[in-house]
Amino acid sequence: MEERSSQVLNPERLKALEMWLQETDVKLTQVNGQRKYGGPPDDWLGAPPGPGCEVFISQIPRDVFEDQLIPLFRAVGPLWEFRLMMNFSGQNRGFAYAKYDSPASAAAAIRSLHGRALESGARLGVRRSTEKRQLCLGELPTSTRREQLLQVLLDFSEGVEGVSLRAGPGEQGMSAVVVYASHHAASMAKKVLIEAFKKRFGLAITLKWQSSSRPKHEEPPRPSKTPPSSPPKPPRCSLLDSPRPPLHLAQRQLPAFSRAVRAPSPMVHAAPESPRGATMVPPVDAAALLQGVCEVYGQGKPLYDLQYRHMGPDGFLCFSYRVYVPGLATPFTGMVQTLPGPTPGAIQEEARRATAQQVLSALYRA
Repeated sequence: MEERSSQVLNPERLKALEMWLQETDVKLTQVNGQRKYGGPPDDWLGAPPGPGCEVFISQIPRDVFEDQLIPLFRAVGPLWEFRLMMNFSGQNRGFAYAKYDSPASAAAAIRSLHGRALESGARLGVRRSTEKRQLCLGELPTSTRREQLLQVLLDFSEGVEGVSLRAGPGEQGMSAVVVYASHHAASMAKKVLIEAFKKRFGLAITLKWQSSSRPKHEEPPRPSKTPPSSPPKPPRCSLLDSPRPPLHLAQRQLPAFSRAVRAPSPMVHAAPESPRGATMVPPVDAAALLQGVCEVYGQGKPLYDLQYRHMGPDGFLCFSYRVYVPGLATPFTGMVQTLPGPTPGAIQEEARRATAQQVLSALYRA
């Protein structure tokens, strides 16, 4: 057994890996049984890649590490992330995932690297990753509302892109399909959501991968059964309304590089009356101001649903938004643009502030 282990954990290969890391200044992070590069790399510019950009790599010899694999796969196209699956002994588990900047780069990797022979004579298997991104949450309370659940999931996990609720014969309570930005984000959420719901709300939910590949969050919203003449009542308090930590709000003025590309949908809301003489939004954090305005006028805490769409030719990242104010009948919708930030979380916060600024403009306009 010791002889076999020494053959797998080749000291020369481990030394070569260490030297390569020192020479290239590449940073690897060990997390949850995998060793990760990037996600994104320090020099990455632009938005995170979307679906269809990841490849699955198999038949990797156990003594082959990132010093051989990353340069090989980076030669095909820009790598956003490379994840090598590891076990506790320091061996790799024989497979990895590489995520590129675009589906075209992923396709090029499959064409050029599938069957590629390494120095040992082993041939790599490279094919498109299935990238499961949808989770099904079951046994939710029947009083659960989509906007409430969305906010809870944003608190518990990262990369949430959309949520849809459903109820049907044979189902206990409500169930929800949650769409994440990546398979990795969905996997991380799958590890924490059951315990998080139990600890926060005392709920014993069920959780599994959603087999359907159809993106539920892209379905058009179903028309409300409530007649247009009678706006829906504010949601009743449920388990998902219980107190939770407030979302992060940057304590600074709005930066100049946030901008809107389309005003919110026409105002059909019963908007709270503006204070006398209020003709402009004060130069403070827009998200904090919007929340304060809504609470002062008894409208409830605004809920944000942001989705990344594309990068414009000028380098701005385009987001669509839908903002729910519980006391108003119709959500605010529109689009905003921001410049790329240092992290995906910073980009999301910048888009949230730009969105809040647009909603405030609609509420305060004459």
